[in-house]
Amino acid sequence: MADNTSTIVSNTANLVKFLNLDQKGAIQAEYIWIDGSNGVRSKTKTLFKKPSSVEDLPEWNFDGSSTGQAPGEDSDIYLRPVAIFPDPFRQGDNVLVLAECWNADGSPNKFNHRHECAKIMEAHKDQKPWFGLEQEYTLFDLYGNPYGWPKGGFPGPQGPYYCGVGTGKVYCRDVVEAHYKACLYAGVNISGINAEVLPSQWEFQVGPCLGIQMGDHLWIARYLLHRVAEEFGVKISFHPKPIPGDWNGSGLHTNVSTEVMRNEGGMKAIEEAIQKLSRRHAEHIAVYGDDNTLRLTGRHETGSIDAFSYGVADRGSSIRIPRSCAKEGKGYFEDRRPASNACPYQITGIMMETICGGI
Repeated sequence: MADNTSTIVSNTANLVKFLNLDQKGAIQAEYIWIDGSNGVRSKTKTLFKKPSSVEDLPEWNFDGSSTGQAPGEDSDIYLRPVAIFPDPFRQGDNVLVLAECWNADGSPNKFNHRHECAKIMEAHKDQKPWFGLEQEYTLFDLYGNPYGWPKGGFPGPQGPYYCGVGTGKVYCRDVVEAHYKACLYAGVNISGINAEVLPSQWEFQVGPCLGIQMGDHLWIARYLLHRVAEEFGVKISFHPKPIPGDWNGSGLHTNVSTEVMRNEGGMKAIEEAIQKLSRRHAEHIAVYGDDNTLRLTGRHETGSIDAFSYGVADRGSSIRIPRSCAKEGKGYFEDRRPASNACPYQITGIMMETICGGI
């Protein structure tokens, strides 16, 4: 059978000749939204005035039947801008626009998890919640093979790859560095990167972010990662168990604190929050990503999906309290259960609901 996979990556060198052309005062606004399969979509709109805030951006629409968000007989889904970022690809005054999806009847689309999350964050804004997410992902080539792995074989066992340096220990550092710079240019609150335990697996961290900004910044960071990877002919996977067998999975470890947890004596509030989380383990797992059963096995630095646990500096537990926080008696805790493909709005929303109460 013929392999019809395209080997054309990107003619970036040719594109550069056109990127600096005068736009005659026009602005390109890339509208970005979350589709029905928890992926990102985008399309471009020409504006004739530089937007200074989301209030300056028009509502738009798209065919929801082509993104798994609406039936064909009632397919119009509306895009309402909620956040704006500088565009690192087109640069200049061009912008990235994160938008929520709304139905024609004025109700939020069923895949619009941001709407409910924003209401919860507003209800508990006096708690001043900070979040930091650790996004793990794996890189594959055009043919679906883990990038850099021997064709038809496997690399050496895990050990030298985590925070590795050198040929044979890390792959696609060019993609990772390009993504890092793109995030910084766009104003995404990216706080670091590192190679992970599985070869061709990396992680970037976003945060600390206040309230709803956590989900906004992580989704834009995901969009930027996919866009950068296009330039290199690399596919990005957020699957929580990208390679079956004795290999680490990918998570979205979630670091959480409220103002009282960060203040003197905050450990009491941290312990109270953990007790609340223990009583809603199943509810959290339900929104912590697809195929998480393949990852949360109790092995490869995970706790079991069937049981809640916590401990100080324990990477095999559901909730980890960093040793430095335990020593200082204040700080934050880390929820290690979310899968790498989980929605940050659902994670942070249910977290606030559990530890602070509903709306």
